[in-house]
Amino acid sequence: MTRVFFPNKGLRLYADLGAEKPIAAEKSDRKIVVEIKGFGTPSPVTELERAIGQYSIYRMLLARISPERELFLAIAQDIYEDFFHQPAIQDIVAAHQMRLLVFEPTREDIIAWIS
Repeated sequence: MTRVFFPNKGLRLYADLGAEKPIAAEKSDRKIVVEIKGFGTPSPVTELERAIGQYSIYRMLLARISPERELFLAIAQDIYEDFFHQPAIQDIVAAHQMRLLVFEPTREDIIAWIS
């Protein structure tokens, strides 16, 4: 877990992963922050609402304190295929300019980086 602290704002946030290596090695030495979402509740729409809120807050704060870092929302491949492929969800993701990292949790493989 990566802590992002804004002392002059009195705010502490925690992203799931901040990496330069080894994940960034696949991204041409780009610095990234990854927020991992499990979508484990019965309502994926509610989970998406929460994810969008967190993503928006993290992106805004990262732009101020660490603009070289790119933010990704990590989601499991089955959630991506079952939920994120819906046209309305794709429109929402595009409107919020969300970057996705799709992974296969059992094999712990990254399937796709979607910007």
